[in-house]
Parts: sequence; C-alpha cells; structure tokens
Amino acid sequence: MVDEKRLPTLGEVGFVLVGFIVIMYLFIVQFELPIQLALLTVWFLIMIVGLRIGYTYYQMQNGIIKGITDGMEAVLVLISVGALIGTWIAGGIVPSIIYFGLTIIDPTIFLFAAFVICAITSLATGTSFGSAGTAGIAMMGIGASFGMPIALVAGAVISGCYVGDKLSPLSDTTVMTASLSKVNVIEHIKGMLYVSGPAFVIAGLLFIVMGFFYGGSGDLSQAEQTMQSLSNYFNIAWYMLIPAAIVIALLAMKKPAIPVILFGALLGSIWAGLFQGLAPLEAFTSIYTGSTIESGVDFIDNLLNRGGITFMLEVIVLILFALGVGGLMEQTGILRAICVKLLSWADNAGKTTLSTMLSGFFGNFFGGAAYVSLITASKMTEENYDRLNLDRRLLSRNTEAGGTVTTPMVPWSDGGIFMAATLGVSTLTYLPFLWFNLLVVLISLIYGFSNKFIWYTNDHTVDNSEKAS
Repeated sequence: MVDEKRLPTLGEVGFVLVGFIVIMYLFIVQFELPIQLALLTVWFLIMIVGLRIGYTYYQMQNGIIKGITDGMEAVLVLISVGALIGTWIAGGIVPSIIYFGLTIIDPTIFLFAAFVICAITSLATGTSFGSAGTAGIAMMGIGASFGMPIALVAGAVISGCYVGDKLSPLSDTTVMTASLSKVNVIEHIKGMLYVSGPAFVIAGLLFIVMGFFYGGSGDLSQAEQTMQSLSNYFNIAWYMLIPAAIVIALLAMKKPAIPVILFGALLGSIWAGLFQGLAPLEAFTSIYTGSTIESGVDFIDNLLNRGGITFMLEVIVLILFALGVGGLMEQTGILRAICVKLLSWADNAGKTTLSTMLSGFFGNFFGGAAYVSLITASKMTEENYDRLNLDRRLLSRNTEAGGTVTTPMVPWSDGGIFMAATLGVSTLTYLPFLWFNLLVVLISLIYGFSNKFIWYTNDHTVDNSEKAS
C-alpha cells in the first residue's frame, strides 16, 4: 500500500514562507551571520512541517539528497569556472582583454559595449556563468578604469550574460525549458524573441544613455594607470587571447561545457608558465588556488586576486544548502500545495502568465537554483495552459521569464551567488541595473494581461498581427 501524505495546509505553507523570510532577515541583516547558516536553519523549519504531516526524517533526507543531486551540474560548472578564472588571470588572458578593451572602447559607449559583448559571448557559448567569469570580469576591470559605477557595470554585464542564457540553443536552461514544456527548442527560441527582442533594444538604449551620462566624465588617467600596471605585471599580447578563442569555438561547436571549460583552465595554466614566467608547478596550482597579484592598483588587485577551485568553495556550500531547501519543499509537498492554489486562481492568459512567473521566482527564492525554478514554473502551471487552450510556447516563454532571468536577482540562488562572488558586487547592489532581466519580466506581464502575442492551440491569436506558426 502506498503511504500517501496529505498536502500542507495554507497555514503550514504560510508558516514556512514567512519563517523563511524572517530567518533570512535576522541572519543576514540583523545579526550579519553567514547566509549558509540561515539556509541550514531553514532546513529544520521545513522539517517541523514535514514531521507534522507524517514524514520521517529519512524520507525528508532523501528529499534533500534529491534536491542536491538535481542541481549537481551547476556545482560542477562552478568548480570548472572557478578553475578557469584563476588560470586565465594568472595566464594573462583576462588582463590582456582588459588592456585591449581600454585601448579600443570609448568610455561613452562602454556600458552598451559591455552589454553587447557579454550577450554575444553568452549566445556563442550558452553559459552565463562562463561569460561572466571571462568577458564579464574583463568588462568590470575596464569599467572601473573608466570610473564607472561598479554596480552599473555589473548590471550591464549580467544583463548581457542572460541574453544568451535565455536565447542560445547551446544553453542548458534553454534546452531544459523546451523539454519540460514539450516544445521544439527552435520554436521555443522564436517564441521568446517577441519578449527578448524589445527587452534587448530598450536595455541597450538605456545603457547608451547612461554611458553618455557617466562616460563624458570618465577618469581616463585611471584607465592609463591601469594599462600601465597591467603591462608592468603581465605580458600583454594578442596570442594571450588564443585560449579564449579556443574555448568559445569549442562551446559554439556544442561540445560539453564542463570538459571544455576545464580544458580552457588547463590552457590558462600552460599560458601562465609559458608567457607569464610562473614556475610549472605554480602555474598548474593556479587551477586550484587561483591568482594572486600585486599590480599597484587597488581595484585591479581586488578584481584579479580571485579564481581557482578554492575561490568557489563557500559558494558551493551555499548552493548545496539552497538546493537542500528546494528538495525539502518538494518532498514535503509545499510546492505542490502552492501549485494547487495557483491553478484555482489563474483563469485567463494574464493570470496564467503571472502564476508561471511567480512559480519560477518561488523556485529561485525557495529552491536556490535555476533548474529548480524551471521545474516549478513549468510543472506547477502546465495544466492551466492545456485547460485554457494556450499554446505551450507561452508556457516555455513565461517559464524562462519567471525562472531563468530572475535567478541572479536572488542573493542565495546559484546565479545570484555566482555573479556576486565573481564580479565582486552584491546582488542587491546590482539588482536595480539588471535592465534586460527586469524588462523581460515586465514585457511578459504586459503581453499576458493585454492579450498581445498570445497564441492558442487552435492557431487563433488574440493579437491578429501575430499568428502562431
């Protein structure tokens, strides 16, 4: 006989959600304790409800393990990117990109250039983490040299990185969303263009305007000092960019991301030994320990003294605890209970759009990972799309809007943790400048409630200018 447990009541769900927020506030804001401890405490909060419903500890432990296992690919990517960052700094690859960028990019168009460069990199590679850890770090160095507000630069970088994470056919989140929604991946991408296209254009214009506002008074003497310091400390040359070109080419050829990134890290260590004067063992060790430099420019030292597998260890612990929270909420039926409430409320295209996006955000907020958010967004609301005869391309489009692009907005999600650690800017500091991400959310909601670009399974479209293909 199958031992079925009841779903948590509305009061029990509220107890967990309110308790989660209170614990986060007390630990992070009030007492300034590590966020890892806050998430670990949330485990026990959820277990209280689980025990009340009738789950044993071992059943809940299985939920934790499953949640962590489902997100293990993100952990492996973090380890790989950490190694890549460390060797690409030690090998002079990132410093060369910064140096050349300072020579060719005008301060007035820098923010727009950073946004577009990171977008192209992420479209070509399909990874927001890899794009931020390579091109993103370089853009942060260039922006700081121009005297740009560092949070604004981070906003441009992350916005660009999530263009490809959302749209590239090489992106795991793009493929996963299409698969979960039962939509052809190319049709999924075409459907997203109605949202992402306007969001990209508007965000680009905003970055151009802000670039003229800040770039006109950019501190070029600081840029010259940065270039001088980099050339004094590193061998700067065109061939420093070869490992970057190889990695981007391999990812564009749809080779597996983790071995390609680790191969790039190995190339970086070889470059560190061949061209930067590091001893062979020291160059190889940079894969694990990262880069340590003293260039004489404080912000460059802060930016480039990072990377290596050890650099990601605290981040990995944080993600493991966050994934455990998601696994517990799934195991104890809390996510399913929320799903039932959303299904009974969403009775039109606008409410269904909002419910999907809220479900995705819940996955990031309470599950701590993009993968969790894609599952919660698609599986918690897919019944409504079928019930209302809404085309499943809308489900996949809204899943990306509520799941993928909101990931870097949550401080304890895998995307939020990685971006903050890699770029050296806290999540809440760069959040107001995630213009592409925020516009995707806003435009998706506008389409949903205005019945624009809403497709139905009978090929009827409310907006007659666009019919489902």
